[in-house]
Amino acid sequence: MKLYYAPGACSLSPHIVAQELGIPVQLEKVDLAAKKTASGADFWAINPKGYVPALQLDDGEVLTEGPAIVQYLADLKPDAGLAPANGTLPRYRVQAMLNFISTEVHKQFTPLFKPDTPTETRAAQVELLGRRFDLLVKMLNGHQFLFGDRFSVADAYLFTVFNWCHYVKLDTSRWPELQQYQARVAARPAVQAALRAEGLIKA
Repeated sequence: MKLYYAPGACSLSPHIVAQELGIPVQLEKVDLAAKKTASGADFWAINPKGYVPALQLDDGEVLTEGPAIVQYLADLKPDAGLAPANGTLPRYRVQAMLNFISTEVHKQFTPLFKPDTPTETRAAQVELLGRRFDLLVKMLNGHQFLFGDRFSVADAYLFTVFNWCHYVKLDTSRWPELQQYQARVAARPAVQAALRAEGLIKA
């Protein structure tokens, strides 16, 4: 399998999941501005949506959208427990969390990455993210991870997007619980391996 990624982008989430599961994936870096891969391929031809992640399966099929990809990977090794069994209520709860992170946290960062975003819009986005962070603290409810003391695919996704606070210079001191959560996830060997492979920390 081949994972098309951009360093630190939401493609980091399936990269972490693959590392957690010990699933070998070939990495191919994508220049998202030029829509070219490191090998010179036209990324539009690989993923017409134009963004990462995209996972090319061994049969040539391409799967897109991070929440779908992390569940696909988790189902390849169900005994690892990164996602509950399909058709169960716990699985639907994980899907609900992935959807919440995608629509209510991930997408709220988009204007913050754009230098031409008006100050008023930026302030509104920060306020909205703050309310989402307040809710996430309640969801953690003192546990190690989002679903108790067991790491899941949802944690890989939340870690990835919360990490963007550093890049957009969003002060997270109001949420020490999320800072501690982030540190716990960052300390995991699989997470460290993914960060090193993407050049986000020193080898």
